[in-house]
Amino acid sequence: MGVNIISGMLKADGMSFGIAVSRFNDFLTKQLLAGATDCLVRHGASESSITVVWVPGSDELPLAIDQLAGKLSFNAFIALGVVIQGSTSHAAQITSQVSNSLARIAHETRLPIINGVVSTETLEQAIERSGTKAGNKGWQAAQAAIEMANVYNEVASSPSAVRHGSPQASSAQPRNK
Repeated sequence: MGVNIISGMLKADGMSFGIAVSRFNDFLTKQLLAGATDCLVRHGASESSITVVWVPGSDELPLAIDQLAGKLSFNAFIALGVVIQGSTSHAAQITSQVSNSLARIAHETRLPIINGVVSTETLEQAIERSGTKAGNKGWQAAQAAIEMANVYNEVASSPSAVRHGSPQASSAQPRNK
């Protein structure tokens, strides 16, 4: 008997994705979106399988994701925004609220929701994370969305994936790979 390992592949063929993007700091979020869509398409998603919703700011990202999850059928969701710390704690409050809300929606909908909100201390750091020195966090969020969509599909189709409390739990056989 071996260990049953479930791992997501980086294949987006036949999958659909919902992306919510903050219009605030759009000179940066446009770059995150370009990175995300490029990643999805390069991994097999068709452009027509990607739906993008623009919202005023990062605070509104969970609202848009929640609406998308409730109305349309997607394999995964990506929230993209840029929050730059100012002289007050407002930025920290926004990023915390967005992160908590996205996690709650993912838990409630049982769908992969990737938090691609870049939170930085300075504008220079935000620029670096939006496609220059530190890579493109939009691309990385899309890559995580592809992998998690595949993990969800693999778990759903795995004969050894048994829900807790299931009467079959005692007779489930691990799947060897």
